Amino acid sequence: MAEILFPALFILLALGLPVAFAMAISVFVALSFGSSYPNLVVVKEMFAGLDSFPLLAVPFFVLAAEIMTGGAVTLAVLRLAQSLVGHLRGGLGHANVVSSAMFAGISGSALADAAGPGTMMIRMMEKGGYDKPYAGALTIASSVVGPIIPPSITMIIYAMQDQEVSVGSLFMAGVLPGVLITVMVLLANARVSRVRGYASGAPMPSLGEIARVAFYAVPALSLILLIVGGIRFGIFTPTEASVIAVFYALIIGMFVYRSLKVRDLPGIILRAALTSSAVLLILGAARAFAWILIIEGIPQFLAETIIAWDLAPIAFLLAVNVLLLVFGLFMDPLPGVMILVPILAPISHALGIDPNHFAIVVIVNLTLGLTTPPVGSLIFVVSSTVNIKPSTLIREMPPFFIALAAALLAITLIPALSTWLPNISGF
Repeated sequence: MAEILFPALFILLALGLPVAFAMAISVFVALSFGSSYPNLVVVKEMFAGLDSFPLLAVPFFVLAAEIMTGGAVTLAVLRLAQSLVGHLRGGLGHANVVSSAMFAGISGSALADAAGPGTMMIRMMEKGGYDKPYAGALTIASSVVGPIIPPSITMIIYAMQDQEVSVGSLFMAGVLPGVLITVMVLLANARVSRVRGYASGAPMPSLGEIARVAFYAVPALSLILLIVGGIRFGIFTPTEASVIAVFYALIIGMFVYRSLKVRDLPGIILRAALTSSAVLLILGAARAFAWILIIEGIPQFLAETIIAWDLAPIAFLLAVNVLLLVFGLFMDPLPGVMILVPILAPISHALGIDPNHFAIVVIVNLTLGLTTPPVGSLIFVVSSTVNIKPSTLIREMPPFFIALAAALLAITLIPALSTWLPNISGF
């Protein structure tokens, strides 16, 4: 069936079908023409892939993000970012990057960061004298930290595929790599701003002004502390944390910032439902796709082949980087995690690689695929929201590709970036 499955998948993706439909249809085709299994198996496996209590966290985190990334909450974080770095050369670009890192702790999604606050920052940068395509490319690069700084939907899905890690340990493991990626993108923006002569966005504020803006943003930024702290101290599970995040978002939106009205809730719930449905449909289709790979023995064959190469751990990680970067050109992170982690994680464990380190390497690699054509979802989100041609955005991306590649190499070669915080925090 594999000789039918993969060509069908690539043809459907090339025709522009959404990933979930491409995977599900390719499984139907493979079963119809390459096996005696009934097509009903596809539906069964898709439902089996969604029959999981931890998956309840996905729609609740999406709903919390929809509530938090609007109105006064967004403005509070953007103002804080601009007060901290807006006075530097390329200050509005720096504010774009810093605000993305802050929103990563609220939304857990790269696409949500790019479509919401990222779009606002592009317009602000354009008014401040930046080239619009450059502002869009910077937003694409800075949004990468969305699934890496906790909370992260991708990390929740990863923990379901690898029993050697927990959601809490992955949340802690992602903090330092997320900060490193943010710093590398800041450096790239500083260099481009110096070459192109982009000026600062505002005069340097006083310490009192910074303190006032920071105090106003504290309720929004406290969400990450609530989630990670609650999970760490055993107050609630990750799934329960997602529900608490929704109630927390409602409270600060309605009673602290007072920008959320009851009449806004139906639209927010509808957007969250649509986003959650898309995510869960991808996960269901990926489960059916992975089922065919398993019964065909592909994971076992690949595992035995790689083990037979007798690679050193570092060589294995570098090979995984190449594999995942190529895979990310054609596939979004969530199906990538569902399909590849059951194959690669056991091999990494056998080689003595720390499970949290390997998980972050995988997640960062697959997330970088959101920035690369032909599938790169971040490119098309930014392109559609601010009306820039994808090809124009891609031409502005090389400085950020270099910065992101350097960060990935450091994360791969320095395990402590991913293991130190989980170890000292008791995970």
